[in-house]
Amino acid sequence: MSMLSAAIAPGLALLVYFYLKDRYESEPVSSVAKMFLLGLLTVFPVMVVQRGLVLGFGENPFFFAFVVSAAVEESVKWFLVYHLVYRTKTIRHSYDGIVYATAVSLGFATMENILYSLYFHPDALGLLSRALLPVSGHALFGVLMGYHFGRARYDLFKEARYVRLALIVPVLWHGAFDGIFLLSGSLWICLIVPFMALLWHRGLRKVKRAIGMPLLSDHSRGDKINFPVDGQ
Repeated sequence: MSMLSAAIAPGLALLVYFYLKDRYESEPVSSVAKMFLLGLLTVFPVMVVQRGLVLGFGENPFFFAFVVSAAVEESVKWFLVYHLVYRTKTIRHSYDGIVYATAVSLGFATMENILYSLYFHPDALGLLSRALLPVSGHALFGVLMGYHFGRARYDLFKEARYVRLALIVPVLWHGAFDGIFLLSGSLWICLIVPFMALLWHRGLRKVKRAIGMPLLSDHSRGDKINFPVDGQ
């Protein structure tokens, strides 16, 4: 039971952290919890798809990192956020996209952590490394996804571009994350530390910019809003 609690705690802690950073009207806890639970459940169909891809195309490390792992997992998260949140116009402020995308991502990461703990029985150091790397990684991929969904709600003319970037950007970061472990051999520790520092810096900067945006009203959508210009 203690191992199970330790596997669940990092995902919930990060979800609470990002949820409480919302300075405007907080999203309903029930809606955020629903997205978290859906993230939990998607792990199982994703595992089936990933197994099929490995059987069909082999285990080339680059293909596994960017397609089997990153593209499949982020596509499922994107699908849920796009159809259950974005298209229903649930996003009323730029930061709302981050809240819902991180909820899905952390649900997914939490179930992965539970399965890992049940199968491998890691020690405290192993659970800590999981919290600092895969779990926080998924959270930050969710931040990047949600940030672009939020931007799409503000800009009618660039909407399709930002909706695409909501998938492309986290796939690239996720693929690079997995690629470090699969392609760098014993040098992975030298690469993953600066990579995670950069990812946290990038993610928190997106959080700050999203929080700084005004509330979105239906009549303002498509008007010129001074969103800070930055790289994707």
